Amino acid sequence: MKHFSKWFIAIFIGITVISTSCVDQIRFGDSFLEKAPGVATTQDTIFGKAEYARAFLWNTYSKLYYGLATNWNQVDGKMNTGMFEVMSDCWHSHNSWDGINRQYYSGSYKASDEDGADDTRFGYTKENCWQAIRASWIFIENVNRVPDMEEAEKNRLAAEAKVIIASRYFDLFRHYGGLPLLTQSYEVEGNYDLPRATVDATVKFMTNLLDEAANTLPWDLGEEEANWQGRFTKAAAMGLKCKILLFAASPLFNDNEPYCTEEPQEAVTSHQVWYGAYKPELWTECLQACEAFFRELNLNGHYALVQATGTTSQDYRTAYNTAYFIRQDNTELLISTRIIGKYNWDWWYYWGEWVGFGGYTPTKEYMEMFPLADGSPFSWSNAAVASNPFFTDNDNKKPVRDPRLYETMLVNGAAFGDHAAELWLGGRDNVNSTEKETGSYATGFGLYKFYKEGNGSLAGNYLEWPYLRLAEIYLIYAEALVKANNNLQGAIDQIDIVRERVGLKGLAECNPSKLLTSNADALMEEILRERACELGLEDVRLFDMTRNKRADLFKKPLHGLKIYRNDGGGNVPWSGSTGNSAQFPQKPSKFVYEEFALSNTARSWWTNFSPKWYLSAFPPSEVNKHYGLTQNPGWK
Repeated sequence: MKHFSKWFIAIFIGITVISTSCVDQIRFGDSFLEKAPGVATTQDTIFGKAEYARAFLWNTYSKLYYGLATNWNQVDGKMNTGMFEVMSDCWHSHNSWDGINRQYYSGSYKASDEDGADDTRFGYTKENCWQAIRASWIFIENVNRVPDMEEAEKNRLAAEAKVIIASRYFDLFRHYGGLPLLTQSYEVEGNYDLPRATVDATVKFMTNLLDEAANTLPWDLGEEEANWQGRFTKAAAMGLKCKILLFAASPLFNDNEPYCTEEPQEAVTSHQVWYGAYKPELWTECLQACEAFFRELNLNGHYALVQATGTTSQDYRTAYNTAYFIRQDNTELLISTRIIGKYNWDWWYYWGEWVGFGGYTPTKEYMEMFPLADGSPFSWSNAAVASNPFFTDNDNKKPVRDPRLYETMLVNGAAFGDHAAELWLGGRDNVNSTEKETGSYATGFGLYKFYKEGNGSLAGNYLEWPYLRLAEIYLIYAEALVKANNNLQGAIDQIDIVRERVGLKGLAECNPSKLLTSNADALMEEILRERACELGLEDVRLFDMTRNKRADLFKKPLHGLKIYRNDGGGNVPWSGSTGNSAQFPQKPSKFVYEEFALSNTARSWWTNFSPKWYLSAFPPSEVNKHYGLTQNPGWK
């Protein structure tokens, strides 16, 4: 028998969690596995009282995925402040020492890096995945022992634990493919043969857990929402199932050819990185999951896109901001996670302070994805728009673009503190950042989403991660309608629901030349673009490129935008002690725009991309333990 226990010990042992409140001295988690004075005594303590059992599960919730850069001591890994979304075409990192630059832009990433470096995009034995999975199984196996807890609550909490397991498995699945399937907590001293499962088995494992949970959980939290926002519901379980099935049905796994033909190929022949052939029924399953979700939504209500209270660009921005950022009274969040309570300096240091290093700068290509304010596509050939692609003037009088643009990236002329942002070369906010291609505005744009106007603008907020929003379910439904039964008009209807929230006209109406009601390929491109605009920096674009095997996008060089004042004042700040406001008393309002190729740092993928990059390598130390873990194609 092959032994799984060595790997199990490596990732689980020594994890100690201290609860709060009146159970401060209780040691939770894998301290259960310590030898003398005995395992049973510790478990009896935790599951001998409802208060302690609940605290154990709440702590397990704290091990859910959180996408923003955090303190290394809170989450092992995290790419040394990098976010793997900046490997997509929408964002670029100008922070030379983060994991993105050192491992991926440089092209130096190799399988052995998974054994040591914290720079890899999602470590197989890191990110708290297996800790959360095992803790959840411990809870499921023991909650029925709690003497002072009602049966209904036991069932509900066990169902929540099943969603935790499914979510953590999906976090791994989208980086690695098929996985070893843990169906119980297991003991350290035992010997287990748990080989890597197929893609099909892994997907069924996740979705079966979600189906079981959905049969027990309430649709929403109801009156408990204010106190228990973040707990899993039936809507969360059903929505996550839609997201998992979308990924599984996509060409990465669901095609007539495997994504990579480089050695080793054992994972290919064993169907651990694909289904072995194209299976149209997978899209049907995704569509059916979406239809089931929306039947429940129509029946039970509660969840809805956050709507604007007016029709101005700011009204639409406020609604969109609430949808992804605000905890209170948010009817759109299906799953949200956080690792702290309200804003504090520790979180700011590991996220906000490092924005200044240029780790999350938007690209020109991303800016161009956002349509005009009426929903028609942006184009530089539109002379009126090209003269100022963001506002009708530089005083933020009338935004001319999709409101989501201004909530996602900081652009020249946008309201910024006590002034309109000066992102032209020499402007007070961009003295030389774009010129040198370094820092916050290296691309001519700045990060706004999750960052706002910096430190003060985040104070008082619960800095949560929008793991799954209702808007994404509409867009998943749209894609499934196209892929499962070629229902293009039905797909457009779902997309338009999301667009309408920010005041955009219908997709087909705004793109008559693309023939979206009859051209499925063109409509798919629009769906991917809409997903990028609606779900920017929410861990969507990179995986959209990956699951669709879009090597063309990975290979495409990216650009920034240099903005020059066009009043004769050169690159001299208009205001401040070194400015030239006396010589040029009118604030610059006319500009010239110049595209430039990003080169600091260039990505090796632009000239040397291999499909093997779609999935990460497993740590060789784990593969070499011979418990059945095969390496992904192309990594040795």
